[in-house]
Amino acid sequence: MVLEICREVTIIPAREPGLGVDLQGYLARPRAAGSYPVIVVLQEVFGVNDHIRDLCDRLAGCGYVAIAPALFQRTAPGFAVGYSAEELALGRQHKDLTKADQLLADIQAAIAFAQKQPNAKAGAVGCIGFCFGGHVAYLAATLPQVAVTAAFYGAGITTFCPGGGEPTVTRTSQIHGKLWFFAGLADPLIPIDQLDRLEAALVTHGRNFRIFRYRDADHGFFCDRRSSYHPAAAADAWKKVQTLFQDL
Repeated sequence: MVLEICREVTIIPAREPGLGVDLQGYLARPRAAGSYPVIVVLQEVFGVNDHIRDLCDRLAGCGYVAIAPALFQRTAPGFAVGYSAEELALGRQHKDLTKADQLLADIQAAIAFAQKQPNAKAGAVGCIGFCFGGHVAYLAATLPQVAVTAAFYGAGITTFCPGGGEPTVTRTSQIHGKLWFFAGLADPLIPIDQLDRLEAALVTHGRNFRIFRYRDADHGFFCDRRSSYHPAAAADAWKKVQTLFQDL
């Protein structure tokens, strides 16, 4: 049964002076009273656009308080674009200006804000991210509050970290909860050797994880607005996400 939901564009107050800024966010939650886990939804380079908002609505209908913080707030407030080559290039420019410590501060602010909603379940937090947001979700999995993480085709985890420094994969030992990673084997942005290195790091550090590899799926296979949409892989991944989030 799909729950009736309420939704709004909102402002997420900053929590860490010097790192945080007030963020625009999109919030969707069940309308009925109850106790629903929080899911932080992390955008692609295209911003908090219709696809990300629809996903928040979808999660809310399944019984979650879903919050999508605007990760480009510092350089492009209100950023939300489509999927043309020009819009992709613009989104990548803003992605390149992000920094890991700021992103983590923003996610913590989004968690704190969502948990103050009247029907949010205390202490139950998950995360889901796509593309750039899939990389950021791997970072978010290092936060003590985040119990489960679904990271979709996050590129560059083994090669860089937002803002510079050692690649994000070097933070694998800090992951606290369960992480499931979804990747298409036809994705040119995540070569097989990088995916194997990611898996090796998770094994080495004894993390609780699974990696799902979809043979014919390309980058962005979950998004039904992109030419790379792969219905079968997307449907299977969505079932797995729902299973993962049942742990909350």
